[in-house]
Amino acid sequence: MAMKIRLARGGSKKRPFYRIVAADSRMPRDGRFIEKLGSYNPLLPKDSEERVQMNVERVQHWLDQGAQPTDRVSRFLEAAGVIAKKERNNPKKAVPGKAAQDRAEAKAAKAAEAAEAAAAPAEESAE
Repeated sequence: MAMKIRLARGGSKKRPFYRIVAADSRMPRDGRFIEKLGSYNPLLPKDSEERVQMNVERVQHWLDQGAQPTDRVSRFLEAAGVIAKKERNNPKKAVPGKAAQDRAEAKAAKAAEAAEAAAAPAEESAE
């Protein structure tokens, strides 16, 4: 059975609250889970101690059993010092999308045309 340590969403519309759970990877996100390991409340300030709470001993037990944490949960575990920090590299993160690049090129071309048009009458008056 492929185990995951992941977030299961609770809370009402636009008021998210998550449980950190150990679940079979084939189960739905908010569906059946084996054990609740903690909670995460993203509405609390980042420096609040109640924002992320987890039972570190049980998390370590599931990691020893071969459970794989999701990316967000692994970040929580890294902050808690349970697992080693991974090196993350996303060089394309800051690159704008194709539509934004097209708009930038069009804007640059329009600015170049305007500069040429402004320079042309100045040359004619100089003669």
